[in-house]
Amino acid sequence: MYRFGVFGAALGGALIIAAGAAAHAEMSPAVALTSHGQLFTLAVPTEKESATTTKVELTPPDGFAIDSFVPSPGWTRNVKSTGSGEQTKIEQVTWSGGHTPTEEDAVFQFLASADSSKTYSFKVRQTYSDGSVVDWSGAESSDTPAPQVEFKSSLGGGGSNTLAIVALVVGVVALVVAFITLFAGGGRRAVA
Repeated sequence: MYRFGVFGAALGGALIIAAGAAAHAEMSPAVALTSHGQLFTLAVPTEKESATTTKVELTPPDGFAIDSFVPSPGWTRNVKSTGSGEQTKIEQVTWSGGHTPTEEDAVFQFLASADSSKTYSFKVRQTYSDGSVVDWSGAESSDTPAPQVEFKSSLGGGGSNTLAIVALVVGVVALVVAFITLFAGGGRRAVA
């Protein structure tokens, strides 16, 4: 029983840390390839009790180009842009009319790319049904950090597959050792 208690405590601690880390506006993936179009997701949490998220404004940084959007049912999208055709630059996107309740995330997706290998910070402004506003544009250590995506020219060229295989093997070995320890030691201890 002691082993299950330790496992439960470790799992509970990991979940608490993960829940705390997820309580910010986030862009995913957090790491992407430069000059490659891909799908990005903006998730904005509704943290305020007795209020819903009714509007989200995204201001992308210079060098980050949004190409198109995935529909967001229940939300109306307004786009401010300059230029036309291939030269269109989206300066701000506002989603409004939705009602995301407490402890849920307003989620928006779009295809985009970046032209430089660096970390891009996004300004996000969240409006609640009671009129209060949260500006997700602070430093990484603040209560309202700006969502970020790190763009790289290469993600290791196949190294990620090797790393995934090593992680899988280590995980399987750890599970086998845990089961052997759990079941082999189960008959030795007297229950009081």
